[in-house]
Amino acid sequence: MNTSAKLRRHKRVTKKVKGSELKPRLVVFRSRKHIYTQLVNDDAQKVIIGCSTLSKDFKAKNMKSTNKEAAKEIGKFISQKALKLGIKTVCFDRGGGKYHGRIKSLADGAREGGLKF
Repeated sequence: MNTSAKLRRHKRVTKKVKGSELKPRLVVFRSRKHIYTQLVNDDAQKVIIGCSTLSKDFKAKNMKSTNKEAAKEIGKFISQKALKLGIKTVCFDRGGGKYHGRIKSLADGAREGGLKF
Protein backbone atom coordinates (compact mmCIF):
# COMPACT_ATOMS: atom_id res chain seq x y z
CA MET A 1 0.00 0.00 0.00
CA ASN A 2 2.83 2.39 0.83
CA THR A 3 4.58 1.97 -2.54
CA SER A 4 1.39 2.59 -4.51
CA ALA A 5 0.79 5.81 -2.56
CA LYS A 6 4.35 6.90 -3.31
CA LEU A 7 3.87 6.15 -7.01
CA ARG A 8 0.65 8.19 -7.08
CA ARG A 9 2.40 11.12 -5.40
CA HIS A 10 5.37 10.79 -7.77
CA LYS A 11 3.14 10.94 -10.88
CA ARG A 12 1.19 13.90 -9.49
CA VAL A 13 4.32 15.90 -8.64
CA THR A 14 6.28 15.07 -11.79
CA LYS A 15 3.49 16.05 -14.18
CA LYS A 16 3.39 19.54 -12.63
CA VAL A 17 7.15 20.14 -12.42
CA LYS A 18 9.17 20.53 -15.62
CA GLY A 19 12.80 21.58 -15.81
CA SER A 20 14.42 23.68 -18.52
CA GLU A 21 17.93 24.89 -19.26
CA LEU A 22 17.41 28.11 -17.31
CA LYS A 23 15.43 26.52 -14.46
CA PRO A 24 16.30 22.80 -14.15
CA ARG A 25 14.46 20.30 -12.01
CA LEU A 26 16.12 19.27 -8.73
CA VAL A 27 15.25 15.58 -8.39
CA VAL A 28 15.58 13.83 -5.02
CA PHE A 29 15.71 10.07 -4.48
CA ARG A 30 15.88 8.73 -0.96
CA SER A 31 16.79 5.15 -0.12
CA ARG A 32 17.26 3.66 3.30
CA LYS A 33 21.02 4.21 3.33
CA HIS A 34 21.63 7.11 0.93
CA ILE A 35 20.13 10.20 -0.65
CA TYR A 36 20.70 11.19 -4.27
CA THR A 37 20.08 14.48 -6.11
CA GLN A 38 20.29 15.51 -9.74
CA LEU A 39 19.66 18.65 -11.74
CA VAL A 40 17.75 17.66 -14.88
CA ASN A 41 17.01 19.59 -18.07
CA ASP A 42 13.73 18.04 -19.26
CA ASP A 43 13.78 19.88 -22.60
CA ALA A 44 17.04 18.20 -23.66
CA GLN A 45 16.41 15.12 -21.45
CA LYS A 46 19.86 15.41 -19.87
CA VAL A 47 21.24 15.33 -16.36
CA ILE A 48 23.27 18.49 -15.74
CA ILE A 49 24.92 17.52 -12.44
CA GLY A 50 24.39 15.03 -9.65
CA CYS A 51 25.42 14.54 -6.06
CA SER A 52 24.82 11.87 -3.43
CA THR A 53 26.02 10.54 -0.12
CA LEU A 54 28.25 8.22 -2.16
CA SER A 55 30.25 11.08 -3.73
CA LYS A 56 33.87 11.76 -2.76
CA ASP A 57 33.10 15.23 -1.34
CA PHE A 58 30.63 13.79 1.13
CA LYS A 59 32.74 10.77 2.10
CA ALA A 60 35.64 13.11 2.94
CA LYS A 61 33.51 14.57 5.76
CA ASN A 62 33.14 11.14 7.47
CA MET A 63 29.47 11.64 8.27
CA LYS A 64 26.72 9.06 8.63
CA SER A 65 24.72 8.93 5.38
CA THR A 66 21.26 8.15 6.78
CA ASN A 67 20.38 11.22 8.82
CA LYS A 68 19.08 14.76 8.31
CA GLU A 69 22.50 16.38 8.68
CA ALA A 70 23.78 14.30 5.76
CA ALA A 71 20.83 15.38 3.62
CA LYS A 72 21.48 19.02 4.48
CA GLU A 73 25.13 18.67 3.42
CA ILE A 74 24.08 17.10 0.12
CA GLY A 75 21.76 20.07 -0.43
CA LYS A 76 24.69 22.43 0.14
CA PHE A 77 26.94 20.42 -2.22
CA ILE A 78 24.39 20.44 -5.05
CA SER A 79 23.79 24.17 -4.63
CA GLN A 80 27.54 24.91 -4.77
CA LYS A 81 27.87 22.88 -7.97
CA ALA A 82 24.83 24.59 -9.50
CA LEU A 83 26.08 28.07 -8.65
CA LYS A 84 29.42 27.27 -10.31
CA LEU A 85 27.46 26.53 -13.51
CA GLY A 86 25.44 29.75 -13.16
CA ILE A 87 22.17 28.10 -12.09
CA LYS A 88 20.38 30.09 -9.38
CA THR A 89 16.75 28.90 -9.56
CA VAL A 90 15.42 25.34 -9.72
CA CYS A 91 12.12 23.44 -9.59
CA PHE A 92 12.05 21.04 -6.64
CA ASP A 93 10.89 17.48 -7.40
CA ARG A 94 10.57 15.48 -4.20
CA GLY A 95 10.12 12.28 -6.20
CA GLY A 96 6.94 11.08 -4.53
CA GLY A 97 8.39 11.28 -1.05
CA LYS A 98 6.65 13.30 1.62
CA TYR A 99 8.14 16.74 2.27
CA HIS A 100 9.54 16.08 5.75
CA GLY A 101 12.60 14.54 7.32
CA ARG A 102 15.57 14.07 5.02
CA ILE A 103 13.86 15.53 1.95
CA LYS A 104 13.01 18.73 3.80
CA SER A 105 16.54 18.94 5.22
CA LEU A 106 17.99 18.60 1.72
CA ALA A 107 15.76 21.42 0.48
CA ASP A 108 16.76 23.61 3.43
CA GLY A 109 20.45 22.93 2.75
CA ALA A 110 20.03 23.83 -0.92
CA ARG A 111 18.33 27.09 0.06
CA GLU A 112 21.13 27.88 2.51
CA GLY A 113 23.63 27.21 -0.26
CA GLY A 114 22.02 29.87 -2.45
CA LEU A 115 19.47 28.09 -4.66
CA LYS A 116 15.98 29.52 -5.05
CA PHE A 117 12.93 27.30 -5.55
